[in-house]
Amino acid sequence: MAGLVLYLVGYAVLIAGLALAADLLGVPRPWIVAGVVILLGSGIMAASQRVGGRRDEK
Repeated sequence: MAGLVLYLVGYAVLIAGLALAADLLGVPRPWIVAGVVILLGSGIMAASQRVGGRRDEK
């Protein structure tokens, strides 16, 4: 579980950095928001694939 949290935190930092860079380059805000939403969706899909196949059986 700690690996998943670390993955999500790293992905959030990556998205924030890309959004900041796009803002500094003068990209219009609606495009930045659209890019962030797309990246968040792909991050959620990637995280669910990492966790989806593992089941703790007792």
